[in-house]
Amino acid sequence: MTSGLTRGERLQIMLTERELEALDTWRFGARMPSRAAAVRELLKRGLAAEGFSVADGGSKSQDFGVTPERKTAENS
Repeated sequence: MTSGLTRGERLQIMLTERELEALDTWRFGARMPSRAAAVRELLKRGLAAEGFSVADGGSKSQDFGVTPERKTAENS
């Protein structure tokens, strides 16, 4: 199963033995196909927990704002 994504950037990190063991334990429990997939998933979750999200490819700049859009008679 391929997602069709092209990953053009390589990120190399060094982990302690305990960090790698924790990653592998989580990876196997979450049934992730690879360490790289596990790291990407944990990174995505960590960013989401801090309020960051990945934009969908079809999103427009007007879809993003600091405050929620108010409902008016025009846009309800």
